[in-house]
Amino acid sequence: MTTLFPPQVPTLAATSDGHEFPVRRVFCIGRNYAAHAREMGRDPDREAPFFFTKWAETVVPSGTTVAYPSETTNFHYEAELVVAMGKAGRSIAATDALNHVYGYATGLDMTRRDLQFEARDKGRPWDAGKNVEQSSPLGLIHPAPEVGHLESGSIKLTVNGAVKQDADLNELIWDVPDVIAYVSRFYRLEPGDLIYTGTPAGVGAVVAGDVVTVSIAGLSDCTITVGVPANA
Repeated sequence: MTTLFPPQVPTLAATSDGHEFPVRRVFCIGRNYAAHAREMGRDPDREAPFFFTKWAETVVPSGTTVAYPSETTNFHYEAELVVAMGKAGRSIAATDALNHVYGYATGLDMTRRDLQFEARDKGRPWDAGKNVEQSSPLGLIHPAPEVGHLESGSIKLTVNGAVKQDADLNELIWDVPDVIAYVSRFYRLEPGDLIYTGTPAGVGAVVAGDVVTVSIAGLSDCTITVGVPANA
C-alpha cells in the first residue's frame, strides 16, 4: 500500500533555549478579561470559561508577514499569553496544573471579526472567523524554569508603535491553573498543546503594512507585519 501524498510536516515552534516544540493542538480561551468581555457585548460575571480550537498550522513564528485573509474587511489583533503544555493529563486539578506546563510565550489570535460576529449572532460555529491561516503568531516559548509561572505582569500590544492594548496578567478572569483544569475536563491535554489564554480590552482592526507587537513582561516579543490580501 502506498501513501497518496506526503504526510504533513509538524508545525515546530521555537523555544528560547534553542529547541523545537512540536505543536499538537491550539485551544483558545474566549473573553477571559472582564473589560474585553464588555467590549464584545458580554457580561463577564455571568459566564463560565469557554474555548474554541484552531489547527496547529495556524501557528507561525514572530517576524512573519501575515497575509490579510480573504472574505473579511475587519481583521483584528488580540494579544495573548500562551501556555505550552509539556505533560499529558485529563481532568487535571488546578492545584496540579502548573506541573503540566512546559513554558510560556507571547502570542496573537488574529480574527476575521466580521465573520466571527456574524456566526455568533446566528448561533453558528466561529471557525471561519477564528481558524484562519497564519492567525496564531507565536513568540519564543520560554521554559517555566527560566521565567517562572506568570501570574502578573504587563501584557501590551502596539500597532506601528502606538499602544492599543495595555493590561496586567493578574486581570485574567480564569488564571492559568483554572484554564488548564477546565480544558482538561473535555480533552486529554498532551505535550505540544498550546493554550491561548485570552485577550485584554482594546482589540481593533489592522490594514496591510501595519506592524503589530505583543510584549509580556519576562517573555520575548511577538511581532508580525500585516501583508496584502492572500488572493491579491
